[in-house]
Amino acid sequence: MTHDLRVQRVYDAAPEVVFDAFTDPRAQREMYADEPDWIVRSECDLRVGGRWTIEFGPPDGRPSREICVFEVVDRPRRLVFRSTMVLPDSSSVDTRTYVTFAGTAGGRTRLTVVQTGFPAAELRDQWTDGWGGILAGLSRVVAARTP
Repeated sequence: MTHDLRVQRVYDAAPEVVFDAFTDPRAQREMYADEPDWIVRSECDLRVGGRWTIEFGPPDGRPSREICVFEVVDRPRRLVFRSTMVLPDSSSVDTRTYVTFAGTAGGRTRLTVVQTGFPAAELRDQWTDGWGGILAGLSRVVAARTP
């Protein structure tokens, strides 16, 4: 049995703007801004089979490292990627993530993240909290890019 998470947010911008902000390695620092002293590094090869590597954590500790491999890149509508998150204690979690960017009335975008494969509800809940902070940071990035 696996435990899946689902989070949604609506942004006041077109799907292209939200998609590009979500996948922009330079935007990652802002997306992790809830932890202002964290080290954040990101590289993104946005193509099917490409890798997205994100490393983050406090400056005085071992960082978490997430390595994603894109299975679907359909700009600006959809991303699917498999990821392995290696945590500071060297344990790892393998998941698959589905992200959709749906245009809505008024030029807004509904972003939906569904992440599957968590072996325990507690672990899923930790990731759900993490997504909340990341998507709040994405809101700041999108607002800065929208006239």
